Amino acid sequence: MNELKKLLAAFKKNDYKSVYFLMGDEPFYIDYIAHYLQQNVISEEEKDFNQTIVYGKDVSVNDIMSQARQYPFMGDKMLLIVKEAQDLVKTIDQFADYFKAIQPTTIVVFCYKYKSLDKRKALYKAIEKSEHAEIFESNKLKDYQVEAWVKNYVSDQNLEIEPKAVAMIVEFLGNDLNKIVNELEKIKIILKDTLITAQIVEDNIGISKEYNNFELINAITHKNEAKAFTIAKHFALNTKNNPFVVTTALLYNFFSKLLQYHGAVYKNASANSNDVAKSIGVNPYALKDYQIASKNYPMKKVSENIAVIRQIDLKSKGVNANALSHDDLLKELLIKLFR
Repeated sequence: MNELKKLLAAFKKNDYKSVYFLMGDEPFYIDYIAHYLQQNVISEEEKDFNQTIVYGKDVSVNDIMSQARQYPFMGDKMLLIVKEAQDLVKTIDQFADYFKAIQPTTIVVFCYKYKSLDKRKALYKAIEKSEHAEIFESNKLKDYQVEAWVKNYVSDQNLEIEPKAVAMIVEFLGNDLNKIVNELEKIKIILKDTLITAQIVEDNIGISKEYNNFELINAITHKNEAKAFTIAKHFALNTKNNPFVVTTALLYNFFSKLLQYHGAVYKNASANSNDVAKSIGVNPYALKDYQIASKNYPMKKVSENIAVIRQIDLKSKGVNANALSHDDLLKELLIKLFR
């Protein structure tokens, strides 16, 4: 994220704005920036006097402005962090008044999670107009961006990770960056060398290597019906850990990309693997699975399977169907995908 890099580069030069408004639906970056400022702006010996952390549910906007306008005690700056600022959503716009008389020795940081300011309101306009303030919008990663993010994060920790381990983490934890980082930090503690393997992920994150959506898709790719139905049976016995909606979403994504793969190869049969992988938005490591699947599922069958997944997904939600069990839905889905 380029905005984050720019922000951190400025911090390292001690170049701080007077107001930071951190907002958006991805809490990881908001917490990361707030933690960095908390650790680095005020020296340890001054923190008791010049660093204040408040929570949105416990203060008013007027309280925040009053504290922000105080002078530092025996120091050159003061840091005020407002955590869970989204709890002030009904009154937050009142903070626009602060820009009439900003206290230059105070750094105010709002952690406004899962929401964004209304760009039409006075506060957003005041921050945007001021050279002393900055908005940082923290957006959720798209599903296709998470694998690259995990690899970059691991690399930043001077570690390596197997492609299959990345795929397992993304499948099991989705795009929840806080969960991903927490699990990777646990792995770091027990890691004996620099490589995170699929086995280490399985052993320490609680992913069943044998029974997960990654292996289900692998079984479908290779048309291994026995393995696919065995995994489906396990899913039916453990519905809480294997939601049907997640399985259908991943299968839909797989066959949609397989359709794109067919199209890419049809347009340019001589295209190299990296170009094809880039065009359909997958890791080159995963391309061999699409190559295998394309032989087992011609383009017409892929289109039919996408329609089947949509149909079964609607059935699971009670559309044009009586209530069916997780087991029955998966069996019907697999039968129609294979046949």
